[in-house]
Parts: sequence; C-alpha cells; structure tokens
Amino acid sequence: MIKKEIIKEGASRLGIELNDAQCGQLASYARILLERNETMNLTAITDDEGVLTKHFLDSMTALCTDRVGERVIDVGTGAGFPGLVLKIARPEIKLTLLDSLKKRLNFLGDVCAELNIGGVELVHARAEDCGRSAQYRGRFDTVVSRAVARLSALTELCVPFLRGGGYFLALKGPAADEEIKDAKRAIAILGGKTESVYEADIPFTDLRHKIVIIKKVGQTPLKYPRKAGIATKTPIGTCYNLQK
Repeated sequence: MIKKEIIKEGASRLGIELNDAQCGQLASYARILLERNETMNLTAITDDEGVLTKHFLDSMTALCTDRVGERVIDVGTGAGFPGLVLKIARPEIKLTLLDSLKKRLNFLGDVCAELNIGGVELVHARAEDCGRSAQYRGRFDTVVSRAVARLSALTELCVPFLRGGGYFLALKGPAADEEIKDAKRAIAILGGKTESVYEADIPFTDLRHKIVIIKKVGQTPLKYPRKAGIATKTPIGTCYNLQK
C-alpha cells in the first residue's frame, strides 16, 4: 500500500498541499484499484510506485495549470484518471466522469462509495453522443482527458462540452507539439484557441509530460461532434473535411 507520507511529499513537490484525509483516500484508491485489477482490465500499471507517479501525480499536474474550474468533466475517464484524483485533491470540484464502458463506471462508483466521495456524477455514454446532449453540451468550466486519441480527434470530442471561456486540458506526452500542429484547423473550427502548453515534471521520476491548454473562444458548430468513430478516422482538417 502506498504510504500517505509519500503521496503528500509528491503532491507538495507539485505545489499541491494535501491533508492526511486526502492522502488516505488516495492510498485507499490505489489499494482498491490494484485489487480489482486482478479480475478487471483497469490499468496496465500494477505496482504502487507506478500508480503513485504515472496515475496520481501525473493527474495532479492539471491543477498546476490554474485552469481547473468548478464544474469539470473527465472524458474517457477509464479508471478515474485524471478526474477522480482532481476531485480528491480539490473536493469543491463538481465532477462528471464520462466513459463508454459500464464496468469502469461501476468500479468508480464503488470507489466513491467506499471513500465517501460525494459530488461525482457517473455518465455511461460515448463522448460523441453526450457532447450533443443539451444536458451536457456547453455546460462545463473545464474538460480534462488523458485519452490516447490524437489531439485532432480528441478536440472534437471534448470542446463541445465547454462553456464560453472554459478550458480543455489535454494531458499528453512528448509528442504534444506535433499533435498541436495537426490539430490547428480542428481547434479553430470547433471554437477553440491553443493558449499554451504546460510542461510538467513528474515527481520521483525523470518523466516530463505536457498539458495542452485550449480555451473556448467561440461557438462549436452544431454538427460537431460527429457520429461515433468519425473523429478518429477522419479528423477535422483532412482533405475529406475540407471538401465538405
């Protein structure tokens, strides 16, 4: 089990102060994750150190951007990263966790119940469908995602959830700059503007990740997001889309 002291030290190195209760929640989250991972495919990371650095501390770097607002949605949350970690670190967040697999949401519901975490909405849907719903479209201060899709596709799935002036935080690896170039047209069409790229050193590792910060500065055309699978297969800005 990850020691609370190590969690607190790692967060502190990011400039994030956690109390003992929050560190205890994260330690329990790690325990439940690894226990359930023995029978469910939740994460490829199966050691305490990896969960601490590559899941928890990596997720917390979103807070270092100072762009995490009150109402947050995590698109393609998986086992709760980064969304549920942000909620534990900042309990005042009103969090929505969106995923297309019900078993993952069942797991997250169990985690929230066991750790007594309130103010979390679990939504079982594809981002393409949820992003067109009046209940969720244009309703969030911040969208976060660690999904593996390229930024050109991910932007189409995430920006429609933002209110005007809100921020999409895409947690990416070293290839972020190349992805931004490929996604430039898509970001503009969807009503976004790349504000900056935050470079985050992950404590206790030599890893440096990048967070692409996209601000919602205009309206997202009603035809976006398109039907499931299209954003990935035919990102906005390809020849197909230019002809449309």
